[in-house]
Amino acid sequence: MHILIDADACPVVREAVAIARERGIPVTLLCDEHHMLTSDYAQVRFVASGADAVDIALMNLCRPGDVVLTQDYGVAAMALGRGAYAIHHTGKRYTNDNIDLMLMERHMAKKARRASGKHHLHGPSRFTQADRHRFCDAFAALLDQAGIT
Repeated sequence: MHILIDADACPVVREAVAIARERGIPVTLLCDEHHMLTSDYAQVRFVASGADAVDIALMNLCRPGDVVLTQDYGVAAMALGRGAYAIHHTGKRYTNDNIDLMLMERHMAKKARRASGKHHLHGPSRFTQADRHRFCDAFAALLDQAGIT
């Protein structure tokens, strides 16, 4: 079992690595070559920049039973399809029961933006300490549920 983190712009890398370290679970951070990440515990893999390059590299490593941390619904869907667990940095679990709806909502929002001529939305709300705690609780619960102690 392995934790794979889509580390480009992930606000909870340190928290996820700390929880993994406590449990002795190996971690791989994947990011494009324009990010500077280091870790004294996790393996860091730099991937050439390009559309979906990190996503493809992550999926090439993903195995059944792994845990994937990503904010990308498409990556989450592929991870679930490979028998892995998937979680968002907000602590929301991606599951086979909710991923289709999430992908459809993303598609419909993109169509609405295109039709309205608005291609950019306001970014997400500021990530708070409460958000970090919520993620940590959800991540630990996922590992417990998966029998990873």
